[in-house]
Amino acid sequence: MTLHDDAQHELSMLFPDATIGLADTDPEYWAAYSDFAYGEVLASCDLDREDRLIYQLAATIAIGALSEFRGLLGAALENGVTPVQVKELAYQAVAYVGVARVIDFIAITNDVLTERGVALPLPGQSTTTPDTRMAVGAAKQKEIVGADNVDSMYANAPADAQRFQRFLSANCFGDHYTRTGFDVQQRELITFALLVALGGADSQVKGHVVANITVGNTRAQLLDVLTVLLPQIGYPRTLNGLAQVDAAAPADS
Repeated sequence: MTLHDDAQHELSMLFPDATIGLADTDPEYWAAYSDFAYGEVLASCDLDREDRLIYQLAATIAIGALSEFRGLLGAALENGVTPVQVKELAYQAVAYVGVARVIDFIAITNDVLTERGVALPLPGQSTTTPDTRMAVGAAKQKEIVGADNVDSMYANAPADAQRFQRFLSANCFGDHYTRTGFDVQQRELITFALLVALGGADSQVKGHVVANITVGNTRAQLLDVLTVLLPQIGYPRTLNGLAQVDAAAPADS
């Protein structure tokens, strides 16, 4: 079997100098997979290459795919994704999948950037201080989640669990969403990609579908993210994500 022209072109743009082992050892499967992942899938969505690679990189972190991340990282850096953006999506992933998983991806990023002659550390992107992170984070959280929802979460949390609401405001939103490198719309789509790929977080996926709509993203954009994640994360997690999109941002009847 041979690759269709559109899939072959995309692979040449992403990995111009790479030798893909499966093309030699499993040629029939590789041709079928590549035609689907780099042809049919990409023809079914409107994301540009740069944005698509950002969401796919986020997904590889969530599922712990180290070798896939390294390969995609090289392609991303060759196709418009900046070192700051790669670092920012890794930092943001900590809030959703934990540092125990993300630390290896930060290390890979540092290795790849160093190999490419990028000086580390990169310029800082934080816009808060220890004194402002709580207030600024809570304001950003209300912008994204809705003031009534945030107030309700604080009001309904037992006294011994108030700390988790403070952590969400100051850390998840104050330390992450207020950073530069991505705007809030892009950060929400990254969060959606992380949560869908992570699996087992349906209520959080649904909440961030609503948040995406609140900040100005569309159902079509969410479906496009799901489309490009499908070859990487499989059908169960993709369809679970689709169910949450349908529940929180249903198609127009």
